[in-house]
Amino acid sequence: ASMGRTIVELFYDVISPYSWLGFEVLCRYRHIWNIDLRFRPAFLGGIMQQTGNKPPAMLPKRGEYMLKDMKRMAKYYQVPLHMSRDAFQRIMGTSSLAAMRFITAIDMTNPQYLEPLSREFWMRFWSQHEDISQPESILAVARQAGLSAELSQNALEMISSSTVKDRLKETTAEALNYGAFGMPAVVAHYDGEPQLFFGSDRLELLGSVIGE
Repeated sequence: ASMGRTIVELFYDVISPYSWLGFEVLCRYRHIWNIDLRFRPAFLGGIMQQTGNKPPAMLPKRGEYMLKDMKRMAKYYQVPLHMSRDAFQRIMGTSSLAAMRFITAIDMTNPQYLEPLSREFWMRFWSQHEDISQPESILAVARQAGLSAELSQNALEMISSSTVKDRLKETTAEALNYGAFGMPAVVAHYDGEPQLFFGSDRLELLGSVIGE
């Protein structure tokens, strides 16, 4: 990292719509703010389990609000996120574990694809309302992100390796150590200590804290 740049880590999971918003906004601001943005693919299921957190939609009123909130946020940030009426059933009925392992494998082998690949997973699940859990879905996403068939196939084989599984577990554990209880978890390393910001609606506060 160049001198004086604030390291900002973004812990995210592609099953999380708020993670997509946070991701896109930070991608824009890294060119404006003096930050070194680092993508940290982690597993939301693991974080929820370890912290005893519950999905917002478990509370019907909160679920209702979230649908409206998402619509407004997507419009405000100009991100093509479309919450369907059955969005919560889709989240509950989809495991992002294979996707996040695949993203982790790419992060370990060809990190230059990490950003477009992550974006394509969100696009597929949150914009096109397609599956992201099956191998053929994962390969379709990789193709969209510009990965070669060989590279994708290699990464797909890696998701069952202990190397990739352990790396995803470690990243998830790091997020937990910073105090994360959901996604996105944004950690700014400023003034010699990590500062955690939860969600995609605290980014102006993040800017203020790091002097932007």
